[in-house]
Amino acid sequence: MRTTRTTVGLALTSLLLAGCGGGTAGQHHATPSATPTHSAPSPTASPGHGAGSATVTGRFAPYASGAPAVTYDDKAVPDGADVGVDVSAADDRTEFALRVRGLQPDRAYGAHLHTRPCGEKPDDSGPHYQNDPDPHQPSTDPKYANDKNEVWLDFTTDSQGQAESETTVDWVPRAGEARSIVIHAEHTRTEHGHAGQAGDRLACVNVPL
Repeated sequence: MRTTRTTVGLALTSLLLAGCGGGTAGQHHATPSATPTHSAPSPTASPGHGAGSATVTGRFAPYASGAPAVTYDDKAVPDGADVGVDVSAADDRTEFALRVRGLQPDRAYGAHLHTRPCGEKPDDSGPHYQNDPDPHQPSTDPKYANDKNEVWLDFTTDSQGQAESETTVDWVPRAGEARSIVIHAEHTRTEHGHAGQAGDRLACVNVPL
């Protein structure tokens, strides 16, 4: 198993920036003053090239029925902040990439794959998706709550509120059992009794796996 994580990755910058309204790497997206940020098009989602694959690009907004990306904390994840997710599965391996822009600068966030779609309430997205499910829920045992059995995409934003994170796991999510990526308030803990915890759920992105 190989896991890679970075806060200023370049692999999917062109793809995700294109879906998030243009711009170049290292530059904060500027919204024209005549057009409020929240009026931008909603995020779009599309299946990838195989089971367990998907691409999502767009902007966070307050919850509405069918909203592809939702913010529950407008200070930590502002309405209109850009988000991009790319999931690619092949040969019993799955690569995940998350990109954000317009969040609080110089701040640590947690991010995980969850089992249910985004809902009106933060907890509606259910628990973390686990390749080998912990029989005791909520799962805080490092045997199950770890970055090999789950998808962790923790990141730290730069001075402009941008970040990218990537990870690869040696499995493909079971069809219909992994439905969203949730952004949390802090980096993920690893000690027994708290493993997998990362504070409040700040935002959620629907991912059609």
